Amino acid sequence: MEKVKEILQTRLEWFSNATGVSVGLYNLLFSSLACIALLWSLRWLILKLVWWQTENLQVRYQWRRISSYAAFVLTAVLVGRVVFEGFHGVATFLGLLTAGLAIALRDPLVNLVGWMLIIWRRPFAVGDRIQIGIHAGDVMDLTISRFTLAEIGNWVHADQITGRIVHIPTGKVFVEPLAIYSKGMHDFIWNEVAVLVTFESNWKRAKNILNEIAVNHAGHLAEPAESKLKEYARDFLIVPVDLTPMVFTTVEASGILLTVRHVCRSRHRRESTQEIWEDVLDRFAECDDIDFAYPTSRSYSNVTEGKRGTGTKLPTFAHDHKNDSIKE
Repeated sequence: MEKVKEILQTRLEWFSNATGVSVGLYNLLFSSLACIALLWSLRWLILKLVWWQTENLQVRYQWRRISSYAAFVLTAVLVGRVVFEGFHGVATFLGLLTAGLAIALRDPLVNLVGWMLIIWRRPFAVGDRIQIGIHAGDVMDLTISRFTLAEIGNWVHADQITGRIVHIPTGKVFVEPLAIYSKGMHDFIWNEVAVLVTFESNWKRAKNILNEIAVNHAGHLAEPAESKLKEYARDFLIVPVDLTPMVFTTVEASGILLTVRHVCRSRHRRESTQEIWEDVLDRFAECDDIDFAYPTSRSYSNVTEGKRGTGTKLPTFAHDHKNDSIKE
């Protein structure tokens, strides 16, 4: 063992004479590399133990992220020891570091600050559904340089997953609008189902039917949604709002528009819309005085179809074949 140390010391002295770097710095460098190798090996063993203990994906992800951050910080500290030892003046090191960051590392630095903002302020976390700029999806991963979305929307309707993965730099939180669909896995959003019936339909009956359907499908969600709003009120100014399902009436060019507005789970908007529409189709099929409206064209005669008292008599014409004159 002593002989091995002597050989290593001889090699280090040779490298020191050849490069002009002190033997002490080489010792520090090699010891730091050994510590880094030991550190990442320990992380690998810890993750293996966690994988063996649990199959919960959320727990596994948290351990993987936390261990990665801890190993990164400790590695930076070990490398920093070598860097500071290599420079004889701290002021020189800080000056070079600042210049390098300002010129070459602008985007990585912005991403680092963006990541710190996300970790500190927690506008969203892994598992939340968000939209940033034109991209929307479920947050799958969050690292220092970027966060990853399982894309929703685009060519797929009703906020369902497309199958694509979108990587977004963390610095985008400073320059792009950020919309939060949900916090966690059990949040709520508003959804609307628009039903258009003809002017001749019994629209009041149709509205009552739609209100019954909305209450059956979404009435039970009003209470948990209200509880969630109270949680948000701890951090934000929340205006009180009635969360019970409602049906709004509007007149359109082709008929009377009845809009069902209700609360639904943020990840089940399409399913909720489908269930409501299926009940609407079944209930309206039973009603002879309710018909769906669609864009049509028709001719209208005020004499035969107008309201009583508004009709006007159209002039009649007779043709005189003898002198080809028209008399009234």
